[in-house]
Amino acid sequence: MGAMAALTVATCQFPVSADIDANLRHILRQLGTARQGGADVAHFPEGALSGYAGTDFPTFAGFDWQRLDEAAVKLAERARRLGIWVVVGSAHRLPGIRKPYNSLYVIDADGHVVERYDKRFCSGDAAGRSGDLAHYSPGSRCTVWQLGEIWCGALICYDYRFPELYREYKQRGVQLIFHSFHAARASAERLAESRAAIGPEYERLNAAATFTYPGITMPAAMTTAAACNHMWISCPNSSAAQSCWPAFFVRADGVTVGRLRRNVTGVLLSRVDTGQELYDSTAAWRDRAMAGILHSGAATGE
Repeated sequence: MGAMAALTVATCQFPVSADIDANLRHILRQLGTARQGGADVAHFPEGALSGYAGTDFPTFAGFDWQRLDEAAVKLAERARRLGIWVVVGSAHRLPGIRKPYNSLYVIDADGHVVERYDKRFCSGDAAGRSGDLAHYSPGSRCTVWQLGEIWCGALICYDYRFPELYREYKQRGVQLIFHSFHAARASAERLAESRAAIGPEYERLNAAATFTYPGITMPAAMTTAAACNHMWISCPNSSAAQSCWPAFFVRADGVTVGRLRRNVTGVLLSRVDTGQELYDSTAAWRDRAMAGILHSGAATGE
């Protein structure tokens, strides 16, 4: 792992909804835009094809799994025709009465599903009555694949709260993370509640797309994850109003190199070049830290 290479990523946002057909139309349109722009891979938000349970629709009761399967086949065929890779959020049905996975499917340029990441840290209480756990089963493994000469991994939304996941990917040689989010459809009441909980007096100190916990912490965490692990990170989000922040892309030195407009459908093209000379103040000691040696230089032992 670690060969120097380059590719172009299309980080895509649209108003993800409960309407599978509408989601598919947005995805297919943006695939064309991405390919025309020279993208090697198009990356979409959490739940982009199926919609996101608990936000875009209340529960999976009565969910049209056949329609979702048919949409997935059409998506894979379009990827093959365009010759583009796709990383797309969708629900993954499990046998029996088990709750589905909240997944990212990795489709190669031949239209084959080559990997699937299942969201490991689902939000909610320990009893599984709230948040993601009310609707989804948690996954249990990281997902690593090679796109050209670049090693890639995937994460979903609430996973961002657990830096151990980024360290796991770093230890596996991953250079580019596809981190899909769905921080959208925030009501006026929810926005007001978040503002009150944070403290409106601190709004001037927190430059964010929205003065919400997701608006403040999610982009900041991606900056930190990129800089601490020297990884490129693609961050798509649903643009359904109110979206807490727009899709963006972070370079391996922690610098955001592109950002779309909040609540507006769009495609962001970003270049990943692992041979580019970028600032990395952690390089000399990162491997030692991951090995459990939690200091630089030679400790005195005092």
